[in-house]
Amino acid sequence: MIQHPISPVFDSHSTVLILGSFPSVKSREIGFFYGHPQNRFWKVLAAVFEEQTVPKDTEEKRDFLLRNGVALWDVICSCDITGSSDSSIRNVVPNDLTPILEQANIRQIYVNGKKAMSLYQRYLEPETGRKAVCLPSTSPANASWNLERLIQTWQVIRT
Repeated sequence: MIQHPISPVFDSHSTVLILGSFPSVKSREIGFFYGHPQNRFWKVLAAVFEEQTVPKDTEEKRDFLLRNGVALWDVICSCDITGSSDSSIRNVVPNDLTPILEQANIRQIYVNGKKAMSLYQRYLEPETGRKAVCLPSTSPANASWNLERLIQTWQVIRT
């Protein structure tokens, strides 16, 4: 069983919550979300929020999220997983979203990819009573979606 090593990022000004499934091996190593250089998450968000540069280190990424009203966490608190493979996830213990939902004015919950969506619907939606919007995964494994198409679709988080 692997424990989620990263704390959620949010503050009272966060208006959208983005949930992934569980951190990749690389993200667990560096201690922050979407740490694999091939993952397009940070490029997509920088483009959506019309930032001049893509945030590089943990501090820049955290500041970027809070500046743009984005809360970020994952559906899973702990699980059995092989490497970074979402398809290998077993024995899920979900995260508790209560602190985020009580302290921030979250208008919409988004999930990064279909696996995060199925996990959210199974474990968290019954608790929160809130529907999530599924966005296409920014993972390099989602090769059918190019960067431009991802950016266009992810624009919804700004509305």
